[in-house]
Amino acid sequence: MKSWITLIFVFFATSVAFSQKFVYVNTELILESMPDYAEAQEELDKQSKKWQESIEAQFAEIESLYQAYKAEQILLTDELKKKREKEITDKETAVRAYQKEKFGVNGELFTMRQKLIKPLQDKIYDALKNLATAGNYAIIFDLASTSNILYSHDRYDKTDEVIKKLGYSK
Repeated sequence: MKSWITLIFVFFATSVAFSQKFVYVNTELILESMPDYAEAQEELDKQSKKWQESIEAQFAEIESLYQAYKAEQILLTDELKKKREKEITDKETAVRAYQKEKFGVNGELFTMRQKLIKPLQDKIYDALKNLATAGNYAIIFDLASTSNILYSHDRYDKTDEVIKKLGYSK
């Protein structure tokens, strides 16, 4: 009796396992096929470059202040030395704070990226959810992110299908 129950359980578990469908997509390709993504990325790059140039200019100014200080250091009184050193360190602290404000973990670039890219990612997620429901897929892997897929057959790649569902082309 015990062996029959075990056999029935193994048969049931095997049939359930074989009925599962697994597919994969490449969200990076999907995003690249979306004109809105290219526009958003261009805007992010433009703003990022503007902020970076400003930061580099401020660091160049600090460097010139430091070089001027080094050249005049032997002629300065202790009080003037301290004043100049404080001026340089204060400017450097301010630039680093500005840099963190723009490029930090929760900085303006992150916020801007969330505002511009997240709606596109949500559209992709909705299309994937519809694809999974319509195709009765158990799991959809993403090749763009770190995955453990060592081999996959092209017939399981549903990237083009998602791009079409979103109304775009490659």
